[in-house]
Amino acid sequence: MVHRRELDGETLVLGNQGALYLNAMTWWDHTTGSIWSQPSGEAIAGPLAGSRLALVPSTLTTWGEWRTQHPDTLALDAPGRNLAVGIEMMAIVVDLGTEVAAYDVTALRDAGVVDDVVAGVEVAVVVDPDDPNRWAAYSRRVDDAVVDLEMTAEGLVDRRTGSVFDPLRGIARSGPLAGRVLDRLPAFTVFPKDFERLFPGGRSWPEG
Repeated sequence: MVHRRELDGETLVLGNQGALYLNAMTWWDHTTGSIWSQPSGEAIAGPLAGSRLALVPSTLTTWGEWRTQHPDTLALDAPGRNLAVGIEMMAIVVDLGTEVAAYDVTALRDAGVVDDVVAGVEVAVVVDPDDPNRWAAYSRRVDDAVVDLEMTAEGLVDRRTGSVFDPLRGIARSGPLAGRVLDRLPAFTVFPKDFERLFPGGRSWPEG
């Protein structure tokens, strides 16, 4: 997940605090000395305790898949470990502040897309059935209407208008909504057991 470092007009300087909270990384705020939970973006100790950083859209995928979608990307060339993504064992989390929902990746591969409502926002969570490293979360609202999506061989089809959207870019390729773009929502991946610890009030799909 990725958070904005701006809070109330100030840009925070954050580093690894060195300890875990609920089995997840914490940040040290060099500006105020506050300690932040990385998954939630919330300050859990210090002067800013209770404050929360805004999530921004991001994705966890392979470098090869990212280059396929964004061939002009430049990246820092630095030594590091090659970590396996293991996304099939994870859940995609949509956190809209007043409600948090997690979607099992394996179940999503079978469904292709889940239409849902989170915190009053109509959302669609999409996973490529052929490659779970290709996924996205979108708002389903286009202008004053809400699309009702299903995954087909053509792409994401709006049942109401017949418009076909690119599943990973959110752009309508054909139909009455051609050229319209679904807004991407902030979402991230976690292991299901960690989701239950980090977001005890959250809900999971599928239920049970």
